[in-house]
Amino acid sequence: MQHIDEQRLEQDSAYRFQYLAEFLQFGEQDLTAIAAVRPVLLPHIPVLVDVVYEKLAMYDCTWRHFMPDQAGQAGADVGSLAELGLDHPQIRFRKQHLTRYVERLLSGPYDGKLVLYLDMVGKIHTAEAGNPRLQIPLVQMNALLGFVADALIATLLASPATTPHYQPAIRAFSKLLWIQNDFINRHYAQRPDTTPQ
Repeated sequence: MQHIDEQRLEQDSAYRFQYLAEFLQFGEQDLTAIAAVRPVLLPHIPVLVDVVYEKLAMYDCTWRHFMPDQAGQAGADVGSLAELGLDHPQIRFRKQHLTRYVERLLSGPYDGKLVLYLDMVGKIHTAEAGNPRLQIPLVQMNALLGFVADALIATLLASPATTPHYQPAIRAFSKLLWIQNDFINRHYAQRPDTTPQ
């Protein structure tokens, strides 16, 4: 039986990633499968990002989080949800972030920098980092990640090309996004609810 330092899991992101990857059996075969479908998926990222933002715009509980400016973004807060269309500069700015995120998941490298990136993706949506007024409730983060996962897999399955790497790639993305889910959830363990009263 392998010993796992549970306290270290909470303090050391690299150790946590290593444990999760080993537990989920996310390894070289998964990286090979992702690399094999990368050429199929990369051209579809703009459409995938648009679909995600169209979904987010359908609900006030998700769309309201785009009203405050984000760290690194120049501009004023949006006054109302009615002002915030899919072509608004704040939405275009956020779409760039999601585009880079999906590109990073597809392109690697899968190293220590990726671990820090996955962890920051979780942290940036809380008061711990970024704009302190931008605190996304965990239910919204889970909904978003689940939708992104499904959109990614649907894009892959809708491709006219057939390849023996599709099934392994779906499994690989599933494992990678479960790891991402953990790196989101860990930053919510001690957080109060951020639902508006």
